[in-house]
Amino acid sequence: MNNYFLNNSTDINIQKSYNITLKNSLTLLGEKNKSIILDINIVADFSTIPEKYHEVFLNMLTSKYYNQTSFGYNPFSKCLPPNKKKWYEFWKIKK
Repeated sequence: MNNYFLNNSTDINIQKSYNITLKNSLTLLGEKNKSIILDINIVADFSTIPEKYHEVFLNMLTSKYYNQTSFGYNPFSKCLPPNKKKWYEFWKIKK
């Protein structure tokens, strides 16, 4: 099982069987500032969809349940972020 983090705040567990587990928790401050925690696990079986759509579905899941998505920074990504040049490298050719 591999653990991945989106923006250093969100934990996603991915197993080799292509089961994706999204984990989150809700905290309720009760009487006398006592915390009550509800752990949430959402499991998706990616083995039922073609591999070329894994990145799209992972982005759909994280945007729906975490209100964030990551273009190019997830385990299924085939997209690389653009290679930015420094201001003084104006003479270099873009790749």
